[in-house]
Amino acid sequence: MNPSVPQPAVGSAQPASPSSDPTLPPTGSPKPAAAATAQPPATGQPASVPAPVFPNPLAHLPVPFQGVDYAAKGYHVEVTVAPERVVEVAESLDKEGLALDTITGVDWMAEGQMEVVYDYFHPAKALRAVVRTRVPRDNPEVPTIQKVFPGANWHERETHDFFGIRFTGHPDLTPFLLPEDADYHPLRKDYPA
Repeated sequence: MNPSVPQPAVGSAQPASPSSDPTLPPTGSPKPAAAATAQPPATGQPASVPAPVFPNPLAHLPVPFQGVDYAAKGYHVEVTVAPERVVEVAESLDKEGLALDTITGVDWMAEGQMEVVYDYFHPAKALRAVVRTRVPRDNPEVPTIQKVFPGANWHERETHDFFGIRFTGHPDLTPFLLPEDADYHPLRKDYPA
């Protein structure tokens, strides 16, 4: 079972109802004059709201993870790395006690790239991490992580089947879910439907 406990919301306390807060005007009362005439800054630019900062429980790692909004994304941290770093990142996450959940691909045909997405989770903590890497679509190769996470073997074979992404160093990329003689990759965007 994979835990998917969301991170606690920052400032999740509910505001008091207008009728119970003596500093607010009663419902239906006109707004104070100062509030009615509030103007944006005189610079002509709208007031900017600083982007929220989300916790990064992996900030101590030598990998530039960024905290993200779990409620919006379904994971807590993410990072995009060069293909040659996926094994190093997998080793770091393994040392932190994270496990591999899945690996999949994304075809960015218009950009001429393929993306490999690795989903990790911690079995005892509410922590989910996503690692991404991109490779050229005409030569989609990424090092295998199956020596770090043996279960990656099947995930990489499936990703190779459907997207044609080769995992260098993988012991056996023969078709896993497609026919043995398959020479096509049905999740590529240019695959004839």
